[in-house]
Amino acid sequence: DPMALPFRIGFGTDVHKFEKGRDLWLCGIKIPHTEGLQGHSDADVALHALCDALLGAASLRDIGCYFPDNDNSFKNIDSKILLRRVLELIGERGFRVSNVDVTICAQAPKLAPFIEDMRNCLSEILQTDEVSVKATTTEHLGFTGRKEGIAAFANVLIYKEN
Repeated sequence: DPMALPFRIGFGTDVHKFEKGRDLWLCGIKIPHTEGLQGHSDADVALHALCDALLGAASLRDIGCYFPDNDNSFKNIDSKILLRRVLELIGERGFRVSNVDVTICAQAPKLAPFIEDMRNCLSEILQTDEVSVKATTTEHLGFTGRKEGIAAFANVLIYKEN
């Protein structure tokens, strides 16, 4: 019975466009930049992709089901709070995080100096050292290449504790 296997994988993706006058948050870290990302919460595109991956792995739908953008209680909320709530939701189903792999797609700003801080932030919240955060560009192609916004992708492996 394949459902008896204790492992589940999940994939998440998110996109936000830049907006002047906002802070830029990625993987829970404030990144110095001329613009932040537009969104109902703090618009941490990487954490939103990660939340969706975790929820998907546990067959719990997506971030919008739990934190709708028309609910003012989530206005400008720190996405680390959303991630912690997602961990509670998957925990209620008996799951823990094995590892995560996050890719942030941004032409600007350069993210290499912040990767370790992002990894450490996620490791602390997820209670695992198996955290990968990568940054890439699209070689000036598409909306990210034109510096109109940022995309993020996340893969996760969760497991059921026996």
